[in-house]
Amino acid sequence: MRNLPRAIIPVLRKFELLFSERVWEWAKILLIGAILAPGKRTVTSALRVMGLSDDAQFQNCHRVLNRAVWSPYAASRILLRLLVDAFVPSDTAIVLGLDDHIERRRGAKIKAKGIYRDPVRSSRSFFVKTSGLRWLCLMLLAPIPWAQRVWALPFLTVLAPSERCHQELGKRHKQLTDWARQIIFQVRQWLPERVLVVVADSSYAALELLAACQGLPNPVTVVTRLRLDAALYDTAYVHPAGRPGRPRKKGARQPTLEQRRSDPTTDWQHTSVRWYGGTTRTVRLASATAVWYHSGLPPVSIRWVLITDPDGKFEAQALLSTNPAATPKESVEWFVMRWQVEVTFEEARAHLGIETQRQWSDLAILRTTPVLLGLFSLVTLFAHHLLQAGELPVRQAAWYTKALPTFSDTLAFVRKQLWPVTISWMSPAEADMVKIPKSLLVRLTDALAYAA
Repeated sequence: MRNLPRAIIPVLRKFELLFSERVWEWAKILLIGAILAPGKRTVTSALRVMGLSDDAQFQNCHRVLNRAVWSPYAASRILLRLLVDAFVPSDTAIVLGLDDHIERRRGAKIKAKGIYRDPVRSSRSFFVKTSGLRWLCLMLLAPIPWAQRVWALPFLTVLAPSERCHQELGKRHKQLTDWARQIIFQVRQWLPERVLVVVADSSYAALELLAACQGLPNPVTVVTRLRLDAALYDTAYVHPAGRPGRPRKKGARQPTLEQRRSDPTTDWQHTSVRWYGGTTRTVRLASATAVWYHSGLPPVSIRWVLITDPDGKFEAQALLSTNPAATPKESVEWFVMRWQVEVTFEEARAHLGIETQRQWSDLAILRTTPVLLGLFSLVTLFAHHLLQAGELPVRQAAWYTKALPTFSDTLAFVRKQLWPVTISWMSPAEADMVKIPKSLLVRLTDALAYAA
């Protein structure tokens, strides 16, 4: 494909060596088509928007996903490096958001699907089951300069097959925390010298996972929720040399966080922290170090943080950090950033066609959803390089105003830079040209740019 915007060529060049020369040409068509296509993100919709609906070699684009030799893990490593270089200073901790996502899919040929709780349609009082695929995703949580807020940028997504799938294949089932440990270790290998912080919800407050991350030569800090009735202990005293018996794992039992909340002697600190929605809020914090231990599981040294609202508008909650040296304010602000992961999942469903793809082969399924989620980060990178430290245009209307750009504005901006590329690439004959008023052309391209 010729005449791509110069600003995004250095980004694409990083991925070129993952593919053979022939496959790379079709992969670029598929990538640009996936960005430009509204609605469903099928291979055919990408070909149509690129003007290739009459191309007899359409199967080559399908083969990029279901047959061609290239490594999604290698692509994830390149994408992570590009994101870190663009949005995270070298002296700053790299904060990663970890969460799972249920992609609603049906079909007898999809082997890895299972029956799960639908997180979108369910609530505390209403339970909805759905058939689909469970994906585990790591996202970079970083401030985007021109968006003036933190975004969650996906870079590594892996499929966690259902227990039924593993039984049918005769394999040992891997829990979600096992997959989490594996991908966290992978990122630690990719970034061996950087400070890594992983924030996750209570599903990942598992002692085996926390102990594994804490036990690395260069530990990874994990911040997650902690139960108010968790069994916390003092640090075990040092076992004297030569004394018989094995060293103790824990010291005396500490009061539970539920008890500390109602204890009048608890030392509360009123602290101003960055809160949800980009606001600042004053909360009451109590914090100390402890050993979290359960019989038969490894002990983990943590810093617990108990959070209450002076105005009583939300219930008390607790967090833990596997880095006892982390400050309570740091732990709270890191965890608050995790909400952007949910925002990214919703934006990907609304604007990038997650759950609309129709691949059936195992290899294509393993590649398509990670690519679509990674497209969120690629579009952000493209916009970052195209803007050259400028401001991103924000779409306004008489009935809808917003102060800061969103991902829909980012996608529209990138699409407007790519439309001329596809038009020049098709090279229509003079007889096929139709003159239309400029105002109509602007309205048409604007509508297509913002189409979901």
